[in-house]
Amino acid sequence: MQTPLFRSVRFAALASSLLLLGTAACNTNKEQAEPENLVSAEDSGMADDENASLNDFVEAATPADIAVANGAVAEPADLARMLPACATRTYDPNTRTLTLDFGTTNCTGLNGVTHRGQIGAVFNGRPKLPGSSVTITLVNYFRNDNQHTGTRIITNAGDGSYTLSVQNASIVTTNGTHSWTSQRTYTRIAGQSTRTLLDDQYSVTGSATGTNRRGTAYTATIQQPLLKVFTPGCARFFTAGTVSISNGNNTLLLNYDPTNTQACDNMASVTVNGRSRTIRLGR
Repeated sequence: MQTPLFRSVRFAALASSLLLLGTAACNTNKEQAEPENLVSAEDSGMADDENASLNDFVEAATPADIAVANGAVAEPADLARMLPACATRTYDPNTRTLTLDFGTTNCTGLNGVTHRGQIGAVFNGRPKLPGSSVTITLVNYFRNDNQHTGTRIITNAGDGSYTLSVQNASIVTTNGTHSWTSQRTYTRIAGQSTRTLLDDQYSVTGSATGTNRRGTAYTATIQQPLLKVFTPGCARFFTAGTVSISNGNNTLLLNYDPTNTQACDNMASVTVNGRSRTIRLGR
């Protein structure tokens, strides 16, 4: 089972990815958003997807005992699913540094994504305890031939909650460079008294600022906290909350609960330039 410190990090990626799907649905129905909003939504989705990928790698590879060099992980099956066979894992207890090395040529994972370069993670405090943190850095790291940079800091806030700080990050593509910083807070609001994941709920807040690959500045803000419910049938999508992405005076708003019922469905609404449309996410 995923640890409380990490198991919800990929929510940010889901939020931005769904925002991209929502804007695409609007385009299909000829409710065109400003082009820069779409580019910023795409870039934000790619960024948060990479944040989730990095955190998943580190979570799976974290040693069960941080005092043992190259010690075993808590869940070997998770590591086998996450880390490609062409990558190597090392851990130095003297510096509390975990290194995942994908080599200098593309290393392909089970999901078809290629990686090269290194991911480094330095632990401060004992993992899973309140106040502990892990700092993730990248060395000549490429994902699908796009270079990724920046620092990610995950801090355990206790009771299954944590914060994620992304600093000086960028994705260098053939179409330009997207750079950003972001702050996210993941607050567990249900499920603390049991070990099962199925009764957990998280409230997610935070914002990001950046410059998209066309060189346009943007802000991405969770306006109303996103609600994540792990009840079967609910886990794929947020059931409430809103996210906005703005380029100057142009703003796109995604609402995960257009009916105000927090229903476990894939219905959402997108509002652009004062016009709203109901969409189905993930189609």
